[in-house]
Amino acid sequence: MSVSEPSRIKHEDTEEQTDWMEVKQQRHEVNEVEEEPCKIKGEQPFTCPQCGKSFRLKGTLKRHMRIHTGEKLYTCPQCGKSFVDASSLSYHLRIHSGEKPFNCDQCGKKFISSSNLKKHLIFHSDEKPHVCSYCGKSFSRVLKTHMRIHTGEKLYTCPQCGKSFVYASGFSYHLHIHSGEKPFNCDQCGKKFILSSSLKTHLTVHSDEKPHVCSYCGKSFSRLDSYKLHQKTHNEVRDHMCFECGKSFITADHLKQHQRIHTGEKPYKCSYCDKRFTQSVNLKRHERVHTGEKPYHCTQCGESFTQSVTLVTHIKKHCSVSKCFLQSQYFK
Repeated sequence: MSVSEPSRIKHEDTEEQTDWMEVKQQRHEVNEVEEEPCKIKGEQPFTCPQCGKSFRLKGTLKRHMRIHTGEKLYTCPQCGKSFVDASSLSYHLRIHSGEKPFNCDQCGKKFISSSNLKKHLIFHSDEKPHVCSYCGKSFSRVLKTHMRIHTGEKLYTCPQCGKSFVYASGFSYHLHIHSGEKPFNCDQCGKKFILSSSLKTHLTVHSDEKPHVCSYCGKSFSRLDSYKLHQKTHNEVRDHMCFECGKSFITADHLKQHQRIHTGEKPYKCSYCDKRFTQSVNLKRHERVHTGEKPYHCTQCGESFTQSVTLVTHIKKHCSVSKCFLQSQYFK
């Protein structure tokens, strides 16, 4: 994976990764809810000997006991992963099979579980009942996740390097960086990806189709996210604000890069020396000093350069053949 790839991944999460992590989080929350007093009226004769909670049914107590024992009776026959309950195993098996039995009747999108479909249906509704008390932004769901942007809370910590994440999907993606696992392959060029959504986005490179057309300038885009980002340049929408200095940005990625000015963070380290950089593109440019790579070529005289700006300078000042060509093409 190129050094710059993680920075291109939006930390707002890819839906499938978010759904799977949220399902696990919801099951954890269900376990926590079980610790609350039961609201069902009537006798509860079955009591947990470890925490004292009582249940109406013996089977419910038996399932509850697995929280304390860590017993996982249900094992995946394909990968050996074990689960506390049958529903978790059933969900997991669909990841292997690719089965998505729950369909959205409005857009046709398919989902592994009914709960994921239910959450998706909110996006087809204009209703946004959850309002952030910090910035006033409204949401159809996941206000709790949005609040972490303001509070700085990072629930997900990498056990290998200690780095923490606001979003479950960002954490999941990060773990793949450590393992080096890239399970999704492009059948056209062989390039591998950590996420299925990244592969899906990549496949548009191999297609000449550009269905998303800007109504302001007519520019076409193969990817919807690129189109939406471009629209913001016309509308001057800057909805990602730095709470240190108040400066606003079009994308979350640009905001994150800016915040490193305040934090001093330089996450991109040269693999040849100890120099560090705030942006992956600067690291990539620097490493060419070590590798000698010169990817920018003058098409008229054949000379190569490490940086595109050096090539442009060469064309303008030093290469008379290319200068005439450049002027004829770009300086009419």
